[in-house]
Amino acid sequence: MHISKVSLVNYRNFERTNVYLQPGVNTIIGENGSGKSNLFRAMRLLLDDTFATRRHDLEESDFHRGLTDWRGHWIVIMMEFDNVSDDEAVQSLLLQHAAEESSGDTERATYSLVFRPKAEVRDGLAALQDGDRAGLAELRATITLDDYERVFLGKMSVDLTDREEYTRIVGDFDAVIFPSDNNGTAPTFADEVGIKIQRDMSLWREFSLSFVPALRNVVADFNDPRKNPLRTLLASKSEEIPEGDFDDILRKVRELNKDIESRDDVQEITRGIQKTFKETVGETYSPTSMRIQSELPLEASDLFQSLKLYVGEHGDSEPRRLHEMSLGGANLVFLTLKLLEFEYRTARQAIANFLLIEEPEAHIHTHVQKTLFHNVAYENTQIIYSTHSTHISEVSEIERVNVLSREGESWVALQPATGLDPADVHSAERFLDAVRSNLLFARSVLLVEGDAEEILIPNLVKKIYGISLDEIGVSLINVRSTGFENLGNLFHEDRLRKRCAILTDHDQVFFDADPDDGDTEVVAKRKRRALASAKAGAARKIRLDDFAADNDYLDVAYAPHTFEVDFAETSGINREILSATVDEVYKKSGERKVLKTALADSDIASYGKAALQLATKAKKGWFALLLGRWLDTADLDGGPVLPGYVLDALGFAAAELPPETWVRIIEHRIDQWKGSRSTTSNEVAAAQMILDELKSGDIDIESALVNIERDTYADFRLIGLARAFGK
Repeated sequence: MHISKVSLVNYRNFERTNVYLQPGVNTIIGENGSGKSNLFRAMRLLLDDTFATRRHDLEESDFHRGLTDWRGHWIVIMMEFDNVSDDEAVQSLLLQHAAEESSGDTERATYSLVFRPKAEVRDGLAALQDGDRAGLAELRATITLDDYERVFLGKMSVDLTDREEYTRIVGDFDAVIFPSDNNGTAPTFADEVGIKIQRDMSLWREFSLSFVPALRNVVADFNDPRKNPLRTLLASKSEEIPEGDFDDILRKVRELNKDIESRDDVQEITRGIQKTFKETVGETYSPTSMRIQSELPLEASDLFQSLKLYVGEHGDSEPRRLHEMSLGGANLVFLTLKLLEFEYRTARQAIANFLLIEEPEAHIHTHVQKTLFHNVAYENTQIIYSTHSTHISEVSEIERVNVLSREGESWVALQPATGLDPADVHSAERFLDAVRSNLLFARSVLLVEGDAEEILIPNLVKKIYGISLDEIGVSLINVRSTGFENLGNLFHEDRLRKRCAILTDHDQVFFDADPDDGDTEVVAKRKRRALASAKAGAARKIRLDDFAADNDYLDVAYAPHTFEVDFAETSGINREILSATVDEVYKKSGERKVLKTALADSDIASYGKAALQLATKAKKGWFALLLGRWLDTADLDGGPVLPGYVLDALGFAAAELPPETWVRIIEHRIDQWKGSRSTTSNEVAAAQMILDELKSGDIDIESALVNIERDTYADFRLIGLARAFGK
């Protein structure tokens, strides 16, 4: 028996979403603040007997933050189970038969926590006339948390994550239409919502769920008896001590207590305290008796639980106290004890076992993270990790991954493998190493084919606009081939609803490649290679255009030729930067002169060939590093220019930039204009005035960019970015 789905409605940062889970090991991936802890908390409210009995009452802060008014709305946490146990309690309370004549009977077991207005409030809502907004506002103004009830339900068949179904069952707050009890459609009587499970019939006792919290301050947890897993283990074992088994030990403890108390130094301290009391407050107000007493535990269970753990880390000659260990070492000890605690809990033969492990990567070495993920497995146990570690996501099977992603004011769970053929899943997993798996965490993605793009595009964006790709939520992933489909498949309405732009070369010929009888073998070979590349580039464009067609989350931007050639073609300044690297790539003065002359030419056939020759000679990755260093030091009339197709890809991926980011970009560009040969001091001052108006709120970003473009100090670096982002 395992959890196949967790549905959340109006709970914390989730308006409505479904998390789909598989038997065995699952991974919940998400950035900080994405709701990983909220999801685990919701699951614990249903299944954790150490948590739910204390935290079952929900608060106003538990309602979804995007609700304009929470009053009258429901919070729903629903779990669906597969491979349902034959246990009679589970069968009678949870099993929902959903039969279709065409496919036969199917069994669906659900267990839900619903936090909803009490019956009298629901009756009041149902009594409102359709469209009576004033009446609804008046009624809602009287609703408090005291008017809510918490109910556990089995056999829920309605999908309340469906907006229409939620409106049908709960009510339409915009149109002011609520179901009436009179015709049997109200949720109080609707079989769809499920049957109520009384507290004394709770299934907490039927399930074994253990929660391993994020390992942030385990030393403090070891000092807290409520959180110390060693104390829990010892307490569990102390219950198994046979009657009288500790009698001899306890007799020795009592003798030891007496020996400690009767020591001369202890008695001397006692007499000193008594004497000081009398000298300070006098006989009348002094204690009548006093002693210093040794309190080694005299109960077998207390004595057993007073034991302490000492551990020697790798390379230590002697074990140490836990607070003397490294953070990583203490975390591993804590995690190990929690796993052993889980083993003890599962030994009671529960119907189903669940283990939630929250962000195990804190202070733990990369190899340990991977080893932990592979090795932690228990028979008949479903394990669910939450993480923002690329190393754990690297070894996670994408069929067992849920990615938490922001959509508007809410967060949703996305499943990257939904609808993919097994072959496509396998192909994607081959590409998801620790570097490329960060696309699962990204808000939007650029896929590039080589090292040059991976190294230079982030450098160019930072140099030209003063912002990083990370700041605008874009991850750049090097596929190291033109096989973009393997990862591009993940971005789709049914899977990862994130924007992904593919950047690749069209490889069009930029010189006369027609064969000529007078060509040398070297020239003829270069022409054949260029024509073959152009043919492959044209076929690639057809293939990728078809691949991205009708997919709102995918776009392809093509370099007309190749990255190096198009970087050179974009501006003369870019060619000057390329020329500055020649002396580091070539040693002979004659070769240097030829390359610099070609780069100074205005004919793409000359400078394009030189750009490719430079990159090939230095090896593309190394040349990109070399060029990146020159980008950091170059002071060439405002700096380099980003190729247009890269801007197009950025505009699609990030979609828009917040006003604060535009302010930073314009500030950066103004600083660069100050050193530009083509910009006067008056033009810079005018640009600064527009920026000041933008900061003060006198104009919006669109007006600011229009004004900058209209005047002579505008340059195509800023205009290109503005157009890329649709401004």
